[in-house]
Order: sequence, then structure tokens, then C-alpha cells
Amino acid sequence: MGIPAWIWFVIAAVALVAGLGLLAADRAREGSRNRERMRWAELRGWQFVEEDERLPQQWQGGALGYFGAEAAVNVVAGSTFTSDGRRPVFIFDIESNGQIPAVVVAVRCNRVHQTLLEMWLASVPFQRDGMPEMLGPIGQRYAFADDGDAARLIITQDLVDAADSLGGDVGVAWLENEWVLASAAPNVGPSRLERLLRDLGEIADIVDPFDEEFGETGGATAAADPAPGKHWQGEAEQVHSPDQHDSY
Repeated sequence: MGIPAWIWFVIAAVALVAGLGLLAADRAREGSRNRERMRWAELRGWQFVEEDERLPQQWQGGALGYFGAEAAVNVVAGSTFTSDGRRPVFIFDIESNGQIPAVVVAVRCNRVHQTLLEMWLASVPFQRDGMPEMLGPIGQRYAFADDGDAARLIITQDLVDAADSLGGDVGVAWLENEWVLASAAPNVGPSRLERLLRDLGEIADIVDPFDEEFGETGGATAAADPAPGKHWQGEAEQVHSPDQHDSY
């Protein structure tokens, strides 16, 4: 005896309601994250935009390469103080395939790193196409770089200790171009992001120590203008050109 048609109708209706409920819950979480990030930016005097498709294109490594970031959402731009001066920062959620798999924090250095260096937790399934060469374990993480010799000059005990202190919720930290970046779970709140900013600021100070002569030789000086958001409000594309970065 076959199952009555009305039972199939009930099953379909229940599945539809459940799907709509999950969609509504996802949108509610996204709305809550958006409002929380916006309030945090306002309290810090930083700038906020809901979406920037071009910002993630500045980087290819770490979480951005792993997740295949298509856009940055809930984006905050500002600057933070470190022991070696004031540095521009970005905080944004990665959007990939309609989902938000991670939040990225980025702190800008004065100097461009000569190699892409990624530091992954061993517990993270970090393999992807185009993965840099594995150098081996450094502290609690595994190091990968596209130039092993250059990376070994950067990997000091101070850097290893600082990377270990980032925490088990930071799947990867990496150096790319003139930035130090790290990713965490997308549901972390402002207090955790504040701590991660401080930790990345310490790493930036390690790999980019203050050097007065550097500014005199034409290098970028991040402390010259402490507010990247000042040039970014209403025109997110201002942040994408490498030539524009020195004005932040």
C-alpha cells in the first residue's frame, strides 16, 4: 500500500518551513553581526561599509586563498597604536559562496615583506591548490612560504612566540605584501577582535621594527596619517590601489 499523497504534502511543507526558518536565522545572525560591527566602528571613530568586493583582491594567501574570498562584508577601516607607532588596520568578514567562513584582521607595516609567509595551526585542514612550500613546524604552527630563504630570515623566536600566543581560534596568521593578517571564526565579538588587533600589532612590530631612517629613504610611513577611513568613506575603491596606501 503506497503512502498517501497528503503525507508527502505535509513532509514537503515541513521541509519548506524548516528551510525558511534556517534562512531567517542566518539573516538574523548576519544582521546582528552587521550592527555590532558598525557600533564598534562608531565607538572607535573608525569607518564602516557593508560590502567591498575589491578589498580582498589585495591578498592571495592565508584564509583569503583558502576560502576563495569573493567579497569583504562588514568592513571596518581605522588605525591602532603599537609600541612602534600607529598602524592602519582593516577588519572584515570573508564572503564565499554566499557564506561567511571567517573574519580577517589586517595590520599594515611600513615595509613590504619579501615573501608570503603563512603560519597555520596543525589542527586546521590547510591544504589548497597553489599552497606555498611547507617549511615545517614553528612552535604550535606549520610555516609555509613562497621563498624559503627569505622566510627563514623573518622567522625568529620572537615571531614564533607571538604566533603561538594568538590562540587556538586563529587558524592562520600570515605576512603578505606590507600586511600582517590573521583569521578567526566569524562569530567572534569586538573584545576578541581588539585582542587580536593587539597581538597582530606586536607581530607587526617584530617583523617591521621602527626605523627613523626608513621614512627618509622614501618608504611608506603608516604613522603619517592615522586614519585610513578618512579617505575611504563613501569611496571604498580608494583603498585598493597600492599607490593609494601611502596616504592612509
